[in-house]
Amino acid sequence: MATTEPATRFAALDPLLPPPAPSIGDTAGERVSAVTGAGERVSGVVQRHRHGPGDTPLLWSAAQVWQLFPDADTAGTEGFDLLLGELRSLLDTEPAEADSACVVNWPSRDAEAIRAFLDHGLAPMSALAVRTDPPPLAAAGTDGIAVRLAGPGDFDTVLELCAATFDYTGLVAHRRRDQTAELLAPALRRALDEPATWLAEAGGHPVALAQCAWVDSAPGTEAAELLPPGRWAYVNNVVTAPGHRGGGIGQVLMDHVHRELLRPGTVGAYLYYNPMNPLSSVFWHRQGYRPLWTSWEAHPATALR
Repeated sequence: MATTEPATRFAALDPLLPPPAPSIGDTAGERVSAVTGAGERVSGVVQRHRHGPGDTPLLWSAAQVWQLFPDADTAGTEGFDLLLGELRSLLDTEPAEADSACVVNWPSRDAEAIRAFLDHGLAPMSALAVRTDPPPLAAAGTDGIAVRLAGPGDFDTVLELCAATFDYTGLVAHRRRDQTAELLAPALRRALDEPATWLAEAGGHPVALAQCAWVDSAPGTEAAELLPPGRWAYVNNVVTAPGHRGGGIGQVLMDHVHRELLRPGTVGAYLYYNPMNPLSSVFWHRQGYRPLWTSWEAHPATALR
């Protein structure tokens, strides 16, 4: 039976998906495979990661991770079901800690894969979402809200705002780490040296933050495996202080930020959000973002069925 080329299938799933990089199938790790009832072989690679106490990925990751990279030509619920069964068999041969996870990152619109992910106990923990619309017209704004660029002198305020949001996301995503502020601090110091972090102020007091950057999706880069080629605006940390949420401050802030980010020559903007977060999932969809890739996870790793 003829097999659809991976690039053709990805393009049919979502026109914004880049062609699968060769490295998807050649990723270093332990190869797993199985044969479907129709006699087709499905394969993938399992990588193991372990993060130490001071590693930044602990902000969004379990400490011990088994990540499955299905080959790009994997298609159909049965194929993913078999690969996840192989991952579970591999997991059964190794000790898994409480702070552990099984992870699969896959195009968000592949509904046949989603069926297998759900059947095996995986949850949509994170989504890479994209927006390619032009910048919005200037908003009428909210009375008393001013938006300005943040600089190195705002470090303490920025760190406090960013750390505070993990109190909430720790309930609906990865559990909050005791060392959250320490893990955030180095990247925030570097970010404030660039003109890409904005503060929204009410009555002269910072109440919301948008920390952003620009990323080039060029051949050979990690970004090129996830995004179409070109220059992209990356919306990283966005937070409104507790007590100020729900009043339109985030809308005013992001209207300003999008006009700054979505300049001529920029393909679009992207970000990561938690689909189970009842605040961010609604907010970002209203801002014109939609999922491109979804990270499906089981916590702890032994929760994989």
